[in-house]
Amino acid sequence: MLTKFNKLYAKIARNPKDVDFNELDKVLKQYGFKCRQPGKGSSHYVYYHRELLDIISIPRARPVKAIYVRLALNMIESLKGGEEKL
Repeated sequence: MLTKFNKLYAKIARNPKDVDFNELDKVLKQYGFKCRQPGKGSSHYVYYHRELLDIISIPRARPVKAIYVRLALNMIESLKGGEEKL
């Protein structure tokens, strides 16, 4: 049985286009990513995880471009696979 969160993750993974920023934010935070809000004049939110060296900067646009969604999903997959980048 799929939970609401699993359904949301599957929806995003199935179609990385037209993803709402808040949905992607929710998925990233569920996997333990921290968010650094933009400074003055910027619309990019920076996400990082203590187990990964990589960071991702996502513009708060509706919808979020597919390239940013794919990058976020790749980072989540590397966490799920247990690959430590430190």
